[in-house]
Amino acid sequence: MNGKLVYDVIIIGGGPAGAMAAIAAGRNGARTLLVEQYGYLGGMLTAGGVGPQMTYHAGDVQIVDGIPGELIRRMQQEGFSPGHMEDFAGYTYTVTPFDAEGLKLVLEKMVLEAEVDLLYHTVYTGCELNGGSISKVKLYAKNGFFDASASVYIDASADADLAVHAGVSTVFGRESDNLAQPMTMNMKVYGVDRERLIKFVQDHRADMLPTIPFDRLEIIPRTGLQGGYSVIQKAKDEGRFHVDRAHFLCFETNNPGEFIINMSRIIKRSAVDAVDLTAAEIEGRKQCFEILAVLRHDVPGFENCKLLSIGPNIGVRESRKINGLYKLTTDDLLSNTMFSDAVAMAGYPIDIHPVDGKEVSYRELKKGSWYSFPYRSMITAEIKNLIVSGRCVSVTHEALGTIRVTPMVMALGQAAGTAAALARNDGDVKNINIKTLRETLIKDGAFLTPWKG
Repeated sequence: MNGKLVYDVIIIGGGPAGAMAAIAAGRNGARTLLVEQYGYLGGMLTAGGVGPQMTYHAGDVQIVDGIPGELIRRMQQEGFSPGHMEDFAGYTYTVTPFDAEGLKLVLEKMVLEAEVDLLYHTVYTGCELNGGSISKVKLYAKNGFFDASASVYIDASADADLAVHAGVSTVFGRESDNLAQPMTMNMKVYGVDRERLIKFVQDHRADMLPTIPFDRLEIIPRTGLQGGYSVIQKAKDEGRFHVDRAHFLCFETNNPGEFIINMSRIIKRSAVDAVDLTAAEIEGRKQCFEILAVLRHDVPGFENCKLLSIGPNIGVRESRKINGLYKLTTDDLLSNTMFSDAVAMAGYPIDIHPVDGKEVSYRELKKGSWYSFPYRSMITAEIKNLIVSGRCVSVTHEALGTIRVTPMVMALGQAAGTAAALARNDGDVKNINIKTLRETLIKDGAFLTPWKG
């Protein structure tokens, strides 16, 4: 690597949070470097086969906008997403299907338009400290080891890798026993007869999630399957299904007839341990083929579907979370606390896949309401020039059940990138003017209107 890599802002991780952070930092005048281990952006949305995005809304109000909202509008313009629509699976207010390959393209365009430097196929390996600040990060690529330095660093690694190496206190998984939500290997299939699937869902309402909008499934642009409890149980009784799931969970993508299957479940494995992660990948692929066989055998519309992809990487819901200046709790969410340093709003329910592989725990917020996320939960007592974004922010295990979804982590990414740009002169992320941060976010389209009840 020729020359010194010196920036205002360096971001580790090009997932949804990291990509949004890079765009925000670049647009706000910071010379920015985005480091990504794969050859594309998007994180779990592209490397893990996750989708659709849930939810940009609380009731009829769009509460995640700004750069994430712009991303979806640009995806629509290029034919890579049908946009926001009523949640056909009955989980939340809206879902946003998309084409993963198109997402790679549009995210990349937006990052480069913000004059951000991208480093693909580059792995973060560690950092050096100078007092209470990070002085440089250590990187590795095919051409060897090299360093890069910045005034401000953003940890968007999803696993708090940079924070941990810098000495920040973290918690893995659940506070009581350090067990995390299970991992899932998603797969995509195509050639599904969506009309037959819709009829199957409508004809078996008692066997489906009761909140599915059954009478509107034909007019919602995409569809899915959330239920089939008796079908799964029959397959288990016959010895054809051994996955610890009680129902089907399938979502149509941007492409009609193409579905994401979110059903495998790998419990009690660590996403930050190579041995566990390897075992989880192996088990996840094995489960996917068993799930596919049951879908083809038992669910109308899936009989002739073809497997498009598995993964390519296992989906991780939870690993490390920092202990920041403030830890967001379920009480904050359920009481709709409006923090004075709020940098994002969200309305997704508390959706926890239990660590022991039982059924999903699901708690709704007040109907149509939203909660706020404080800037203090992205910064630490230990390090002066570090902001953390994505699912490794300072929240409890239960609160992560709503924080971890894509629209929310993208909103956090925009907040992190904006804050980093504001802090680039003195490198002190705790010293920025919160009023200026919030005004800048609002100017850039972010929704920060308090919920008033």
